[in-house]
Amino acid sequence: MSIKLEVWGDYALFTRPEMKVERVSYDVMTPSAARGLIEAIYWHPGIQWTIDRIIVCNPIRFTNIRRNEVKATVSARAARTVMEHGTGELFLSASENIQQRAALVLRDVRYVIEAHFDMTANAAPSDNSGKFQDIAKRRIRKGQFYHQPYFGCREFPANFRLCEAVSPCPSDLLGERDLGLMLLDLDYTNPENIQPMFFRAVLHDGILEVPRPDGEGVFR
Repeated sequence: MSIKLEVWGDYALFTRPEMKVERVSYDVMTPSAARGLIEAIYWHPGIQWTIDRIIVCNPIRFTNIRRNEVKATVSARAARTVMEHGTGELFLSASENIQQRAALVLRDVRYVIEAHFDMTANAAPSDNSGKFQDIAKRRIRKGQFYHQPYFGCREFPANFRLCEAVSPCPSDLLGERDLGLMLLDLDYTNPENIQPMFFRAVLHDGILEVPRPDGEGVFR
């Protein structure tokens, strides 16, 4: 069962993993970000969402901003010490651990996400694909979600609705555009060794075809 979801917002940040300090966004939404956005609207253990393609509806535009980021985390060692001895701190001081960093983000984004779901072994005997599709579409029409869908970072919320018609491809995106290697998703087959998966992303008239994780052209 498949759906078409139109999403849009003022800003987006799909961070390239090769950038270590300051965040730089991919040119378009990544499949993993698209899956996370859909799961924020409707997730169930009996289904697994797969992104088929992402259609870019607006020209690709970047802008620079500065963001407050936490520069430290509470370590497991500190947490263990507090649990064992009952003393210590299990919090971060915002005034001491927040710093400003530059980010290259996308602005005025709009996409159409085409996705489908497959039933999993966790589905109940009474479950069926038609029921799940009806629930997903009803939640989208009502604007319901489990947590606010966002574009890469929680401070960049995403608006959404069912896609009735795809807008024409922007003239800037006509033809073929090679976007290089892009993060596809994470492979959770072995929880002890979670592996990132990448693919060669190419836009054809604003359409990004997404390979299946077990298909050709996927690098681990």
